[in-house]
Amino acid sequence: MKLQSLILIALVTSVYMEGRAQEVSLRTEYLGNSGYYYLPPGEKPREKIGDAKGSAMVYQAGFSMPLSMKLNENNRPTAWGIGFGGAYVSLKNQHFAEDMVSEIMNLQLGVYHLRPLNERWSVRASLGIGVFTPSTDFSKISFKNVLASGSVVFIRHLKPNLSIGGGLAINSSLGYPMVFPAVYVKWKSEGKFDINVELIEGLDVSAGYDFNERFKLSYALEMNGQVALLKKEGKDVIFSHQYIVTGFRPEVKLRTGMSLTGMAGLNLYRPAAYSDRTLKGVFAGDNDYHFSVSPYASVGLKMKF
Repeated sequence: MKLQSLILIALVTSVYMEGRAQEVSLRTEYLGNSGYYYLPPGEKPREKIGDAKGSAMVYQAGFSMPLSMKLNENNRPTAWGIGFGGAYVSLKNQHFAEDMVSEIMNLQLGVYHLRPLNERWSVRASLGIGVFTPSTDFSKISFKNVLASGSVVFIRHLKPNLSIGGGLAINSSLGYPMVFPAVYVKWKSEGKFDINVELIEGLDVSAGYDFNERFKLSYALEMNGQVALLKKEGKDVIFSHQYIVTGFRPEVKLRTGMSLTGMAGLNLYRPAAYSDRTLKGVFAGDNDYHFSVSPYASVGLKMKF
């Protein structure tokens, strides 16, 4: 199974929402210019695709708000809430022999429910709908660009700082409902030096140090991405754009509930390619087209109310 197939499933399963407070997040990312390569199936070396190269700018925003919430004696919530997420990607592709997607817009809206089942177990359920297009022209949006999704995940609270879980997610990314496994991992150590691992929507692994109440510096590894649904040569296809980045991530707390974050480092792997909108197409072994290592930088703002 190719990495981009795993990421694609994670992206379209649901909008992840688990905030205990109203939260707004904004983020801008820059992925530097690098060459475009193809990795053939088997043990063959990768091949450079002519002079093709490209960079990307990613703009993301998110909002989540509990509609009702009640904490139990273990400080775990029973909650209903809504969440919204949006992303716009500008792809600066150069010297490609074939047409490439130059922009992506993803908009997602969802409803979530959290409920503790007993001292050790909780359940998280969500329903969502999203628009995934290769354009910002709303007049071109059709039913083909719309995905519905839902998930149910059972979470085992092993320790106060460690929870793992699993369940099922359903989405219409292939044009018809498909069921996929859903995985949940959340672990965070305590103290001035901490380690955080989250595999919920994408991947976020970090090791950080709190210098004081206002400044924290971490080294992090993140995985993220976006998709567009479109027609190419008369066929329904998926254009997926994902990236794995690593680097130093400072965080400055500006005031209560507000923090400024950044990251500077490297884009390690950035798959960007078309695949047929079928189960065989998504898991095909001949669609491993990717950009090579390049500089990476981001800046973001989070606000909790």
